[in-house]
Amino acid sequence: MFVSRVILKNWRNFCSTDIQLGQKVFLLGPNACGKSNFMDLFRFLRDMVKPGGGLQSAVQRRGGLSKIRCLSARQSPDVEIEVHLSDSLSQELLWQYAIGLRQQNHGYHRLYLTYEKVRKGDKLLLNRPDKEDKKDELRLTETHLERVSANREFRDIADFFESVSYPVPQYIRHPDFFSGIPEDQFGQGLMERIEKTFMNIRRSRFKKINEVLMTAIPQLRELTYITDNIGGPHLEAAYQHWYLIADKQREDQFSDGMLRLLGVLWALLERDSILLLEEPELCLNSGIVRQLSELIRRLERTQKIKRQLIISTHSHELLTDKKIRGNEVLLMTPGNDGTEVCVASDKEEIRNLLKGGMSIAEAVLPLADPSNISQLGMLFTDPAKSD
Repeated sequence: MFVSRVILKNWRNFCSTDIQLGQKVFLLGPNACGKSNFMDLFRFLRDMVKPGGGLQSAVQRRGGLSKIRCLSARQSPDVEIEVHLSDSLSQELLWQYAIGLRQQNHGYHRLYLTYEKVRKGDKLLLNRPDKEDKKDELRLTETHLERVSANREFRDIADFFESVSYPVPQYIRHPDFFSGIPEDQFGQGLMERIEKTFMNIRRSRFKKINEVLMTAIPQLRELTYITDNIGGPHLEAAYQHWYLIADKQREDQFSDGMLRLLGVLWALLERDSILLLEEPELCLNSGIVRQLSELIRRLERTQKIKRQLIISTHSHELLTDKKIRGNEVLLMTPGNDGTEVCVASDKEEIRNLLKGGMSIAEAVLPLADPSNISQLGMLFTDPAKSD
């Protein structure tokens, strides 16, 4: 499955947004336009359905509904989210899930659902508030999606949201420092996921990962999975040097770039769901970044199940790949009424530039620059000239 459409009202930067998504989505826009907040929608849905999570926990982790609600919201205080899920191969619409959220303005100021709806195809399976909700309003502080006892007919949606992944595995260098961070908030589940993978599958994945890493990282001979004397999982890299004896390092000595590339590669080879890649170019050599889009495409071809990729980036090198299509790019433009989102190829000027042979980097990336960016270098007076 993949998320084929998102409709947002008063979510973070987005006052009113209705956008179609494909299997691969690139998010472009200036800093603070809402790229991370758009991605956070999918982490929010994951937090809502995962064991030990729930609606109340997911909202409180983000500082409460007032922190989630768009600052440009004027008329309605509600936050509304609607997500459509389609089949990855046939593109057929399978599910629609929608919720509305509001804070009580009296009493305990509880967060509650104004509605929760589930459709399977054209059939309406859930429409809340129902009779039982009207008898007991506290029921509206929980979604049916997060409750195993209530989501049997549409548990596929919960399972899909729960498997959203967000790999930023730098934590494994200092696991004790990150021990208090909620599960998988920064990819700290990587070692555990590797450990729980069946041995033959793990070997197959490491074979593919080694092919990439040995090309991208000088002197790397092999990356392996090992366990220590007490059974703890580790990664070990062997580096070849001039004296023909390979030095070995464990994950706490890996560079940021190697950890990031490793996390992305492992996530690409995992299960069917949404993979969120936030600025994957960080810490990577520009040569690797230029090949990253093609690498992702080739890894996708080795998988029987397609993963949906949502990638935010500022990288000119990454977007020089002319196989990236205009309908795979969402351009985000901040304004007084929140951030506007459009498919890049819906703009005639961009469509014409792409038809003329330009890459996304040339045709779209300049439109993501702040309007007054040319003045940035002239903000301060040169002391030598002022004397």
